[in-house]
Amino acid sequence: MAVASGAAAQDRIPSHCIALAGPVQTGPQRVWRAGFGDPVVQDSVRISYIDHATFAIEASGNVTAVTDYTGWLGGADVVPDVVTMNHAHSTHWTDRPDPRIPHVLRGWPEAGQPAEHRLDLGAMLVRNVTTDIRYYGTEGVEPDGNSIFIFEAAGLCIGHLSHLHHEPTPAQYARIGRLDVVFAPVDGTVTLDQPSMIRVMKRLRASVVIPMHWFSGQRLERFLDGMQEDFLIERQGVSFTELSLDTLPRQPTVRVLEPALLP
Repeated sequence: MAVASGAAAQDRIPSHCIALAGPVQTGPQRVWRAGFGDPVVQDSVRISYIDHATFAIEASGNVTAVTDYTGWLGGADVVPDVVTMNHAHSTHWTDRPDPRIPHVLRGWPEAGQPAEHRLDLGAMLVRNVTTDIRYYGTEGVEPDGNSIFIFEAAGLCIGHLSHLHHEPTPAQYARIGRLDVVFAPVDGTVTLDQPSMIRVMKRLRASVVIPMHWFSGQRLERFLDGMQEDFLIERQGVSFTELSLDTLPRQPTVRVLEPALLP
């Protein structure tokens, strides 16, 4: 595990994972139209939905993380600073990550020990909270087989649930903390069933929920129908969004991004 120097860590706005989804905007909302690879506005993050459960998170300070990395991001020759992986399915990891990537964080047990990560890159801190997963086709369970990875950058707390198979326990919720943004698998079959996932979203009450792991438009629509009573639904037909503490939506919002490989 790599730890940035104290001076580097000071470059990041402190995040305690307790930002509320209330009225935090102090002025007109800024509209940014940059895409992946362009400079990120100071004290903000850019999130790009690449495919399935893979997102790129870019922080000001030129730090990039990729979630559930499979080895393929598109035509661009992109080398993230850190990638995270989970091993429930082959669509969430690779055993041949690009050797140029400085930090490869595996979310499953190794040598009989649960994954435990706390990586400070200065502009971004990455940590994990483990959860159990089912063995497919059996009633067995792999303890700590999945990791919820949490990315703290620009004062925001961003959580990627990956292949979540059960509602978090009170202790796990406490370790996760208050999320501003959450990536939620919404297929409702191989991950958590949709009614349970919706309960998790209401419990977390993040400012922004970004659906992933759809499998089909029909399953996505079913999830949105279940969320619309308590969350605004926002669809702009784009693959990325930029966020900062002062541009979080006033009301908890489901923001649908369209997956697109990096050009």
